[in-house]
Amino acid sequence: MNQQQRKQRLLVALALISLYFIWGSTFLAIRYAIDSFPPFMMAAMRFLTAGVLLYAVLRLRGAPNPSLPQWGGAAVVGMLLPAVGNGGVSYAEQWVTTGAAALAIATVPLWAALFSGLWGDWPNRREWLGIALGLLGVLALNLGGNMRASPVGAAVLLLAAAGWAFGSLWSRRLPMPGGAMASAAQMLVGGAVLAGASLLSGEHMIGKPTQQAWLAMAYLVTFGSWIAYSAYLYLLRTVRPILATSYAFVNPLVALLLGVWLMGEHIGGFEWLALLAILGGVVLVLTAKES
Repeated sequence: MNQQQRKQRLLVALALISLYFIWGSTFLAIRYAIDSFPPFMMAAMRFLTAGVLLYAVLRLRGAPNPSLPQWGGAAVVGMLLPAVGNGGVSYAEQWVTTGAAALAIATVPLWAALFSGLWGDWPNRREWLGIALGLLGVLALNLGGNMRASPVGAAVLLLAAAGWAFGSLWSRRLPMPGGAMASAAQMLVGGAVLAGASLLSGEHMIGKPTQQAWLAMAYLVTFGSWIAYSAYLYLLRTVRPILATSYAFVNPLVALLLGVWLMGEHIGGFEWLALLAILGGVVLVLTAKES
């Protein structure tokens, strides 16, 4: 293994770790934020703020403005990832606990495997086994009281996961700005779509946002969007989609533990079964060899 390969392995490992723990904690940050902000409005503010600031910094540092085809590719991915994916999670968390939301989003690798197959890149046998085990975990989750009591929340979360997976795979085949500019362009478009959804749904502020909500928003902008989202796009360009989306298996553990610790959420027997199955699935996926 040469120095370039070692460097890439280190960057991949750091990107995966940031996704596992940062995005695992964003489910709780979203819950704190939507206590004061309507969900679509909150998500729009998050991505527009992150996108505008990142775009401005990159342009000041000499990064080229994306071409028209690159803006088009970024627009498609921005609508599917920040808007449908994150916007759907924010909307669903009005009724679903943070841990249950994270467990539902664990279907992302399942959707990614399906859509990869449509493009001719089917998972190998070990990956299929991991996906099947993760699916059993999702089934156990939906037998639990939290998700069963909120069919709207469950449906929105599955749509969010499917949109995120499809957008992730399609992004590898679309013209895209280079480096961090891809993150900025996608967040700008996604934020604009979410702002439109907020207006069309008639969202409005009820009271003054709490300090906790503002801190949660700041965390979502800096860590959830700038750092973790950019790490995710790097992984999509570098590794197989099944590995890039494996964060969806680990995020539930982080979200469940934080929800119990800070929000007093209850974890039932089905949630524990789901967690064990999903974590078993990620071990199989991450240890799978190229077929």
